[in-house]
Amino acid sequence: MQTRTPALIDHTTGIQAQDVHAWFDRLHALRGISMTVPERKVTAVIGPSGCGKSTFLRCINRMHELVPEARVSGRVLLGQENVYDEAADPVLVRRRIGMVFQKANPFPTMSIYNNVAAGLTLAGERDRRKVEQIVEQSLRAAALWDEVKDRLHKPGTSLSGGQQQRLCIARALAVSPEVLLMDEPASALDPASTLRIEELARELANDITIVIVTHNMQQAARVSDFTGFFLDGELIEYGPTNDLFTKPRDRRTEDYITGRFG
Repeated sequence: MQTRTPALIDHTTGIQAQDVHAWFDRLHALRGISMTVPERKVTAVIGPSGCGKSTFLRCINRMHELVPEARVSGRVLLGQENVYDEAADPVLVRRRIGMVFQKANPFPTMSIYNNVAAGLTLAGERDRRKVEQIVEQSLRAAALWDEVKDRLHKPGTSLSGGQQQRLCIARALAVSPEVLLMDEPASALDPASTLRIEELARELANDITIVIVTHNMQQAARVSDFTGFFLDGELIEYGPTNDLFTKPRDRRTEDYITGRFG
């Protein structure tokens, strides 16, 4: 892996979820989630399919409300600011809390360069030299620069699956988020690409707060500092990853991590 580039940002912000409930119409998908995500650490969220992991992630940066008839109650604090406050701008919230999805989604009509620069352009940045600098810095931070520096004007979709996912990470980093949410970012990748994404998550946690949803318990054990176990929309157990995997406090956690269900 490349030598770590200097921090893109210098924030010291974590996340606090306070009694977060979420619904899809009448389906009560999250039930009173309260947890503190430590700053500049990797926090994993594990649990069986349909337990509310991805919904929780989308509640953190207000993407849940984009689903028709979806709603949220409770508070999500970014530092001391409630992202659900009436005065909070959802667009700015999503800029501060970036997200990478399960399936890499580079903008199909844009070049590698323009994919990374897109957020800067939308934010009104017109200084071409500054944009070029941030694009390079973001691609370096995503461990992709050396692989694409000679073809920045090729389509983003011309890259391999693992490269596309790192391109999406670079795109998220370009606007200097305080938090990066990763929703099963390696589930569709080969083992080598998966390892790169895991290494990258660990590297990025030197600078920003990372929350990663994963079905892969080995991945959670490898990459995270803290882990939360979700079941049926509830947070069953949360704590240091090593403790949760070696001495879980709840029998349901033990049953899940030992493969008795899920």
